[in-house]
Amino acid sequence: MLASTFRYLGTTALIAAYLVGRSWGEPISVRYGQGSSHGFLALKTLEGETIATGESTQVVHGDRVTSRLIFRFRDGSIDDDTTVFTQRRVFRLISDHHIQHGPSFPKAIDFLIDGVTGNLTFRAEDGKVTQEHMDLPPDVSNGLPPNLLLNILPSTPETKISYLSPGAKARLIHLSIKPTGSLPFTIGSLHRKATDFTIHVELGGVAGVVAPIIGKQPADYHIWLQSGIPPAFVREEGPLYEYGPIWRIEQISPGSH
Repeated sequence: MLASTFRYLGTTALIAAYLVGRSWGEPISVRYGQGSSHGFLALKTLEGETIATGESTQVVHGDRVTSRLIFRFRDGSIDDDTTVFTQRRVFRLISDHHIQHGPSFPKAIDFLIDGVTGNLTFRAEDGKVTQEHMDLPPDVSNGLPPNLLLNILPSTPETKISYLSPGAKARLIHLSIKPTGSLPFTIGSLHRKATDFTIHVELGGVAGVVAPIIGKQPADYHIWLQSGIPPAFVREEGPLYEYGPIWRIEQISPGSH
């Protein structure tokens, strides 16, 4: 089970595969259909301090999947993302509702995407609701990357997908995903290697040119997966909100009292 790095972009969170014959903007073909699942995660600083615990659930009804990832922070903050998508030959977003609020987030987010109609709804902290319509490309992937990533091959040089940056005035950006290295790890006495998939935010336009110059280019995300059928999640690192600190997401097992 994977965490949601760009739900956020946010994080947040990541990702898909360039399959043979795939053209830019097309949704990703299903190689591994998603099933029902329930798992637990820890959100940590890079120094190893646990700042939040996460719960990931996924329920399948026919070819429709409802996925939810919620992080509950020690300071009372919440990061809650619910995604509905179909997996009939290709992955296609139906809706994504992402909420962030509390001391850990400089700006609250309540952003709803209707992937079918293209209607976008943003609710500000003061309760003001902003609505707009956008003609969305079929590969828009908010909330989907963790599932799409299972379909990428380590031999794929680069994958690009569309993503909506949340806000009162949403912006369509692109994510570039590349395998950039490996990470050795152990499970008991077993020694394994995971592929490091780097996710780079492409702002595009004038903003994309100026951002690196003024130090405003968003940080890259990293997700490590062990190859297999299907691949296995090992670790994820990246910010949960725009220009936020780099945090690490790992799986955990429930403890007993």
